[in-house]
Amino acid sequence: MRKIKILDLEIDNFSQTEFLQEFKSGVLFTPNVDHLMKLQKDLEFQRAYDMSDYKICDSQIIVYASKFLGTPLEERISGADFFPAFYNYHRNNQDIRIFLLGAGKGVASQAQKNINQKIGRNIIVGSYSPPFGFEKDWAECEHIVNIIKNSSATVLAVGLGSPKQEKWILNYKESLPNIKIFMGLGATIDFEAGKIKRCPKWMGQVGLEWLFRLSREPQRLWKRYILDDIPFFLLVLKQKLNLYRKDDKTTMILEK
Repeated sequence: MRKIKILDLEIDNFSQTEFLQEFKSGVLFTPNVDHLMKLQKDLEFQRAYDMSDYKICDSQIIVYASKFLGTPLEERISGADFFPAFYNYHRNNQDIRIFLLGAGKGVASQAQKNINQKIGRNIIVGSYSPPFGFEKDWAECEHIVNIIKNSSATVLAVGLGSPKQEKWILNYKESLPNIKIFMGLGATIDFEAGKIKRCPKWMGQVGLEWLFRLSREPQRLWKRYILDDIPFFLLVLKQKLNLYRKDDKTTMILEK
């Protein structure tokens, strides 16, 4: 079974090894619980996901949900794990040239240096950390498009946070014909630069990465994890009972 349906999203059911061999072109998103909840009500986010070619599971909680539903996913493949696996897999593939878009000032360029030093060649051919609010500035977005076009990049790794990164790819993908692979990777650029510490491996494996991140950034993340994402469990239960509908009002009830 290559796709597993969780709520209204079909997630590709690969192991990381299988996916590295499969992924040669297209748009990759890495859904987690927060994505699934945003997809219930954000139409532009839905359009971005509909446009994507691959969706790999970035949440151990979603893996547990798939088992509860009787259609188990093979494994969690987080964006932060997949990206280094991707550039190591292609370390000698001269057709893979990556541009990093995202993170704070100077962070993407530091990630570029770190990765190129590890790989032993300039697999990262460009980087850019856009200013706050850039996505609403048409001129700045066109500037970014031109920077990417003028690089030799064939792969664009976007780390702007969700749903901003997915929507940006949706809106500007067609302006970047030189890019064969698009990836929405969240905080991965920060991790690669050493700017943000990743959670202990065991916490990710048992589904507690959210707790680690909440402890690090409580003011920013408490609403997402404590309020916005809790309805996911009720919606999965409804799916198990064949009661789930896309216009389910569970999220609206719990948000009031």
